[in-house]
Amino acid sequence: MKKHRARDLGLDFPGSPGPKNALTDVTGVLVGHATLINEKPADGNLVRTGVTSILPRGRDQTPKPVWAGQFSLNGNGEMTGSHWIHDAGYFVGPICITNTHSVGIVHHAATRWMLDTYADTFRQEHLWAMPVVAETYDGVLNDINGQHVGVEHALAALNEADEGIPEEGNAGGGTGMICYEFKGGSGTASRRVKIGDEGFTVAAQVQANHGQRDWLTILGVPVGREMRQDRLFSKESGSIIVILGTDAPLAPLNLRHLAKRAAIGIGRHGTPGGNNSGDIFLAFSTANECSLPQLSGSRMRFEYLNGELLDPLYLAAVEAVEESVVNALVAADSMTTVKPAGKVCRAIDHDELRAIMRRHGRLRSED
Repeated sequence: MKKHRARDLGLDFPGSPGPKNALTDVTGVLVGHATLINEKPADGNLVRTGVTSILPRGRDQTPKPVWAGQFSLNGNGEMTGSHWIHDAGYFVGPICITNTHSVGIVHHAATRWMLDTYADTFRQEHLWAMPVVAETYDGVLNDINGQHVGVEHALAALNEADEGIPEEGNAGGGTGMICYEFKGGSGTASRRVKIGDEGFTVAAQVQANHGQRDWLTILGVPVGREMRQDRLFSKESGSIIVILGTDAPLAPLNLRHLAKRAAIGIGRHGTPGGNNSGDIFLAFSTANECSLPQLSGSRMRFEYLNGELLDPLYLAAVEAVEESVVNALVAADSMTTVKPAGKVCRAIDHDELRAIMRRHGRLRSED
């Protein structure tokens, strides 16, 4: 059954999306999910979790830099490799997103994937593998302490990544996540922009597990104040990971600036970045493909766009993040809670959301 996306409901998002309205609109980028759901386990501990993978350089068997910048709005969370990204301006290999207690095993698996994928280079050179692995906490809907994610699941997410539209909502690392006290999870969106005479894509992949209901604002409409049934929390207790990708040639400093704009994107929904929230963002560019610096000569070439002209790209990032979070909400399915047991984390009601948005004039005219 095809899942709805925010635009299917007539929500009037600004900007021009790419053909898939997804991170995979950035040429060469692949996204995959491994989803673990066991609603009838023998020990009674419900499993709803998984791994999301992003391959910025697809299945290229030669390790190459992925130019990047990282920013944390609030640091109550983990993103491995971020120290090196700050110092070097790049990373090598995949990005994975999972739950908080599975970072180690997913990092182990992603390292194995790199050793296998780049086998010739690792055999010939003294290289190190430092994949990017990020997390959010799914212990309300999943037996997180059971550590059900294994190496095989992370490898499946990596090996099955493709260029299609990534599944949203209860998928991959987002399977057991909660967003604004509705069922949340994985979401994606993209934008096309022009800088000078050239066209570029900027796109987002989010794992949305943050926010309180009263804060939820969609396209300027405070829907959370009207949709108050089945609330779960008295304070925020989640996080959001945002991965921004682009084909625009950007210097690492500008990529850090791009990553910062994810804070504005999630802020459009009303979150202030709560104390218990890990709001952690990464932006990467697939441009300037080249050999690893340690395997290169004394001089390297690097082309980047003039920072004075990047405002359209920054706006596109904000819009892509904004829409990605709503896509995660719209695609999600309700789940019962594990801790505390006996409650229901409801998916956002499409008809009620449309009715509220219509009253505020925020549906497309034909809707």
